[in-house]
Amino acid sequence: MTAYPRAELEEMVERWLQANRDGEAAGDWRPMAELYTADATYAWNYGPNEDFVAVGRDEIRDVALGVEMGGLDGWEYPYQKVLIDDQQGEVIGLWKQVATKPDGGTYEVAGIGGSWFRYGGNFRWSWQRDFFDVGNATALFIQMFREGTLSEGMQRRMDAAGKEQPCRYPVGRGPIGFWD
Repeated sequence: MTAYPRAELEEMVERWLQANRDGEAAGDWRPMAELYTADATYAWNYGPNEDFVAVGRDEIRDVALGVEMGGLDGWEYPYQKVLIDDQQGEVIGLWKQVATKPDGGTYEVAGIGGSWFRYGGNFRWSWQRDFFDVGNATALFIQMFREGTLSEGMQRRMDAAGKEQPCRYPVGRGPIGFWD
C-alpha cells in the first residue's frame, strides 16, 4: 500500500461524490469511468454463486457503470459516511440505495451498502469493491415489479437473470481474486 497526501485523497473523494451526483442526475454513470486508472478493477458479489468482476476502464464504463447500472435511472446513492486512510491510500464510502415512489415516497434497499476504493494516484481509483445486501436488493426489486414501478431497464435486467452476462463469474473463478 502506498501513502498519499490526505488533501489529495480528500479532493479525490469530493470529485467522486460530485461525479456520483452527476450520474444520478443524468441517469448515466458511465462518465465516472474517467475516475479509474486504465487497468483498474471493480468487483462485487452477487450471492453464494456469482461474482461480478470488471477489468480495465473500458469494462468498468461499459459493463459496471453501463449495463449493471442500466435501469437504475431515478435511483440515488447518497453517501452517509466516508472514511479515508491516507497511509494505505484507501477509502471506504457507506451509502444508501434510494428511489422515489410514484406517490412521492421512497423505496430504500435495507441494510448497508458501501464501496471500498484503492487510490492509484492522479485522481483515479485503481481498485473498487462494492458490498450490499443482495437479498434485500432483490426483495425490493421484486416488490417494485409486483407494484408495477420497476423501470423498463430493470425489468430487462431481471429478464436476463440466469442467462450468460458479461463480467459474471462463478464465485472465486473471475479473472482476478476478489481481494486482489
